[in-house]
Amino acid sequence: MANTNLTVLVTGGTSGIGAALVTMLTDRGCTVLTTSRDPERIPMSERIPGVRYLRLDLADPDSVEALGDEVAEIDVLVNNAGESQSGPFEELPSEALDRLFRTNVLGPVRLSQLALPGMRERRHGRIIMIGSMLASFPLAHRSSYVASKAALCGFATAARQELSPFGVWISVVEPGSIATGIGERRTKYLDAGSDYAEDVATMIEHLDDNERRGISPETVAATVVRAIEAGRPREFYAVGSRSPLPFLLKRVLPRGVMSRIVARQHGLRR
Repeated sequence: MANTNLTVLVTGGTSGIGAALVTMLTDRGCTVLTTSRDPERIPMSERIPGVRYLRLDLADPDSVEALGDEVAEIDVLVNNAGESQSGPFEELPSEALDRLFRTNVLGPVRLSQLALPGMRERRHGRIIMIGSMLASFPLAHRSSYVASKAALCGFATAARQELSPFGVWISVVEPGSIATGIGERRTKYLDAGSDYAEDVATMIEHLDDNERRGISPETVAATVVRAIEAGRPREFYAVGSRSPLPFLLKRVLPRGVMSRIVARQHGLRR
C-alpha cells in the first residue's frame, strides 16, 4: 500500500483532521473523495482542486446507502466524521443518544461494510477509524461520546481479525486533545437547575483549555497517512496528550487510580 495510486474516501473532510488529511493525500497524488452533509454550501474558494465532495449524513441510513457505488471502488476509507457530545449521564436525551450512535458508530460501520466486498476481492484495502483517547480514558459528563468511540474501536478490532487474511487491514487512530475548535461545535446537554451544573462547567472549561493547547490536526493526519502506507499497519495508533505515557500508566496503575487522574486533569475531585 506504500504508493500514491490510491483512491481514498475521507468522511468529514471539510474541517479539522479531515481537512488536513484531504490536503496531505491530495499532495501525495491520491484520488481523494470527501463528504459533507451539504456540499453545495462549500464555497469554491474553500474546495481543494481535484477533490470530489459528496453528500453524506451519517445519521441517515439512506444517505449512507446512497454512497454504495462510490465506496465499492475505493482503496482506503477513513471514517473521520462524527459528533462530539457532552452532558450528565442522567440527563442525556434518548433522541440525542440515538443520533450520536447512528453518526459515530452505525453510519461508519455500514459505510465500511459497503467498502469491504471490493477491497476483499482485490485483496488489498485499508479502513481507518478515527476514535478518541477518551475511549481508553473515560471522562465524566462525556459518557455518550466515550461509549460511541469505544464501540467503534470494538468493531474495528474484532473485524481486523476477520479481514487480514484478505489483505484488508483495519486500524484505529485515537487522538488526544486536538486544536480544531471542536469545543465550539460540541453538542451539550444540561437540564435547567441541574445538580450537575457546576461539575459540568468545570469539566468543559478544562476540556476546552486542553483542546486549545492540543496537537494540530496535521499531526493526527500524518499518523493516519502512516497507517495507510504501512505494509502491515498497526491495530492501534495513539497520538497526542503525551501518548504513549498514559497507556503505560494504565498498564501499571489500578483502574480506580487512573480514573481519578483523568478526573483531576479536568478539575474534578473524585
